Amino acid sequence: MRTCVGCRERDLRSALWRLVLVPDATDGAAPRVVVDERKALPGRGAWIHPVAACLDLAVRRRAVPRALRVTAPLDLAGVREHLESAER
Repeated sequence: MRTCVGCRERDLRSALWRLVLVPDATDGAAPRVVVDERKALPGRGAWIHPVAACLDLAVRRRAVPRALRVTAPLDLAGVREHLESAER
């Protein structure tokens, strides 16, 4: 069981996406948030339901940076794109 950082509801691991920070290889840029589809990447993860409402709640509550234990705001555009492509 994992807790969604957006809606704060507990659900099965298989029903949630795991978000992780990966270092960006281009010119030492800031790390980016990606969806860990296999749920196997190293590091801390933030779990979220694959629906836009939970992502919006997580952004509004600033829950993803808090769950990943980073102080800077994170760009979740890649996660939003992944969500939109999954909904199609």
